[in-house]
Amino acid sequence: MYLLSATWQNLHNVGTLSTTCEGGVSQVPFKSLNLGLHVGDNKEYVLKNRALLNTHIPKPAVWLNQVHSNNVVIVDEHFDFTELHNADALYTQLIDQPLAIMTADCLPILLSSNDGNEVAAIHGGWRGLEQGIIKSTLDCFDAKHEDINAWLGPAIGPNKFEVGSDVFELFQAQSSLFVEAFKLQTNHKYLADIYNIARILLNKSGIKKITGGEYCTVSRKDLFFSYRRDGQTGRMASLIWRK
Repeated sequence: MYLLSATWQNLHNVGTLSTTCEGGVSQVPFKSLNLGLHVGDNKEYVLKNRALLNTHIPKPAVWLNQVHSNNVVIVDEHFDFTELHNADALYTQLIDQPLAIMTADCLPILLSSNDGNEVAAIHGGWRGLEQGIIKSTLDCFDAKHEDINAWLGPAIGPNKFEVGSDVFELFQAQSSLFVEAFKLQTNHKYLADIYNIARILLNKSGIKKITGGEYCTVSRKDLFFSYRRDGQTGRMASLIWRK
């Protein structure tokens, strides 16, 4: 199993990992470490893949039914672990409780306070980013925003994410800063840089410590699932936990 981790420095009491498509038991077109139960894969295969993932984390992760919203779930001592919540971010101060976000082109964002006492995981689709999922998650933190670290996991690259003018106009209406994250093409559509969009939003919220953002899920078929590339495909997971 080939795993990635956040590239931030001096956060030794925070655990992270981001899965790839390698190392599982699912068959084509979900080959092989598909962690999504909602994509049409054999349920037994997915549960076996999640069991393999569990050998790398302190306890089973909290998962979401991701709906491209700005809803955040706080995982605390009152949290019902038997319920699957409709949301797109998770926040916790619990020790050794992994938070999981699934992606296959959307942007996973992991957050940690400098002291590692607060962590969060965000599913950053363009809709959720435009609706304020980053701000909603940061609002859960007690730490000052300048004391929060962000890592941008594997997502669709800036040369592969074609969107319509409606998406460009939604972001431009928020701020002229987003103009630099869109490149107009001859077909009157835009190439959107989802990494840059996230950086702009994080910077606007006072987050300066940002790492990651060097992968393209569409281009790296050897490593990543991609919905934009393949249509029917599996899901990776990006996880974070407080040690």
